[in-house]
Amino acid sequence: MEKLCASVITLGFLVILFQGGTVTCMRSEDGLEEWGYVQVRPKAHLFWWLYRSPHRVENPSKPWPILLWLQGGPGSSGIGFGNFGEIGPLDVNLKPRNFTWLRKADLLFVDNPVGTGYSYVEDSSLYAKTDEEAVNDLTTLLAELFNNDLSLQKSPLFIVAESYGGKFAVTLRLSALKAIHKGTLKLKLGGVILGDSWISPEDFVASWGPLLKDLSRLDDNGLKKANSIAERIKQQLEAGQFVDATYSWGELENEISASSNSVDFYNFLKDSTSDSETLNEMELGLFKEVAMMRYSKYLTSKTSSLLGGEEDDLERLLNGVIKNKLKIIPENVTYVVQSVDAFDNLLAEFMKPKFTEVDELLALGVNVTVYNGQLDLICATKGTDAWLKKLKWEGLQNFLGKERTPLYCGNDKTTKGFFKSHKNLQFYWILGAGHFVPTDQPCVALDMVGAITQSPAE
Repeated sequence: MEKLCASVITLGFLVILFQGGTVTCMRSEDGLEEWGYVQVRPKAHLFWWLYRSPHRVENPSKPWPILLWLQGGPGSSGIGFGNFGEIGPLDVNLKPRNFTWLRKADLLFVDNPVGTGYSYVEDSSLYAKTDEEAVNDLTTLLAELFNNDLSLQKSPLFIVAESYGGKFAVTLRLSALKAIHKGTLKLKLGGVILGDSWISPEDFVASWGPLLKDLSRLDDNGLKKANSIAERIKQQLEAGQFVDATYSWGELENEISASSNSVDFYNFLKDSTSDSETLNEMELGLFKEVAMMRYSKYLTSKTSSLLGGEEDDLERLLNGVIKNKLKIIPENVTYVVQSVDAFDNLLAEFMKPKFTEVDELLALGVNVTVYNGQLDLICATKGTDAWLKKLKWEGLQNFLGKERTPLYCGNDKTTKGFFKSHKNLQFYWILGAGHFVPTDQPCVALDMVGAITQSPAE
């Protein structure tokens, strides 16, 4: 079966049964967009949205790639922010994006885990409680979409992640490989691309104090407080006290905010716009809730600044015009950019590292690309450097010994970043970018994706 979805114009939508699961989906009249739900478990539904690139080039020696985008949080919506805020065909004003990643690949967005964005559960007990549960749901979704679509099976699937999505990405790549070997998944796997990814929380929180001290956002007193909480987090992780470590993470964020006069965790050259109203909540000790509110507000305010409106403009867009276009979003599903419930159910997972999974992927010969924005604090390059050096991969020392290559964009000879590669590990340092590299440096980010995927785009 080549075409999964019915046409919006001619047939409305179609319910199709595969492997005991249910796929409900629709397709745009021009065939370039498909979207729908997969019931990944009884009463648990993941929403997906596939864009087929109008720039597609047929090249037998270089197949056209597909990028699966996984947002962070956990519980942050890729359908909303990743799509309209970062790399999709339209920006938050519904205007064509000049540097959409569709110029290099097809794009598949998923609101993951269940309960995120347009994805939903019919019973609150069905939220994913571990990264592995979330990834099992994603693997089920991929099987439903790819196993019955020969055109999708011809394209290599690259898993691209941002922030906490990096933990999902490395776990999913291993899960998908096992499913392929078992014969339950039919697709061609490409590499993994980890953008400002929360791979080793311990290394990131340890980097915050020293980095901000060097940047004059903390003094010795602030550094001492930050390092003290970071040390406590390290001890909690060693003792397996993962929920306590998550609450300590939130406490550390708020201590740093107080000591730095609200430094922006997503671009350390800026002040956060969301901390002024958190003081009362800090006094109540609701550290995790305040930290999650900061992330959610950052996503909405970043798109709001482009729209010139209020902070809930992204949610208004997804609950209004976009929901009306998609037609199949249940009436009782209200879109929010960051699901607190999805995060709360992964409290015990949040601070667990995933760099051993990176090691496993490298040992299997999987191409792993890491990129980091120079100005990011939450997943600072300093922390990424630290976890990379913990890898046991046999090629690590040769990688570390390589010289970096400068990156430019077009005719602009201003240094935009640096690149280093050895065998199947690549690292991109992106200058002038914070946590959200595609929005801060769209030109170099697009060039990077084209190089990683070996896209045949002209």
